[in-house]
Amino acid sequence: MHQPHVAILDDEAEIRRMLADALTDAGFRTTTYARATEFEAALKRTTPDVCLVDLGLPDRDGLALVHRLALESGATIIIISGRSNVYDRVTGLELGADDYIIKPFEPAEVVARIRARLRKTRNASEQAPMVASFNGWQAHFDRYVLVAEDGTEVAFSHAEGEVLRLFLDAPKRLVSRAQMQETLGGAAGESFDRAMDVRISRLRTKLGEDPRNPRLIKTIYGAGYIFLGDVSWS
Repeated sequence: MHQPHVAILDDEAEIRRMLADALTDAGFRTTTYARATEFEAALKRTTPDVCLVDLGLPDRDGLALVHRLALESGATIIIISGRSNVYDRVTGLELGADDYIIKPFEPAEVVARIRARLRKTRNASEQAPMVASFNGWQAHFDRYVLVAEDGTEVAFSHAEGEVLRLFLDAPKRLVSRAQMQETLGGAAGESFDRAMDVRISRLRTKLGEDPRNPRLIKTIYGAGYIFLGDVSWS
């Protein structure tokens, strides 16, 4: 049986120990890092299933690291931070994090959230095809890239991919904000809405959409969005 690997990046030794102990007891394999440089070096050799990332790192901007992880890896990214203001939470999610946990926390909550995220990812990968074709594009969810007709590849983050798959699974049908919140998770409200707006804006940019008159992802004001492309899966 696959033993999920969780990488823990936090400059506080006590938090690393507490998380590693709780996750090991729960059946996970863990590695811990105090600095971003050693964490990034390790990523060149292996890709964890989950990355727990503190934002207050001594040698790297935590948000920049989260954004790079979202673009370059397929790992689930969970921020664990003492920064509790709305701006940091929204920014973290906008940059590609899958979840945001505020310190202090209960280790059992972290374990539960990791299990929920992995269960969701596993169910999706078991049930859903990995490549969608639409309007001259191919979306490869196994590699997190969009491929244009001329072969040009554009990377998208795990978080952006969640939104894109939601649209591609329901072409030419209204996807409401409530449906997005229910499917993608997270607390409803201004933070969630802003995070979705940013992810959709970035998807439009990567698809070469005119922001004033998008052809594929149409905003239905007060209702939600409609994806207007013709979609086939393989």
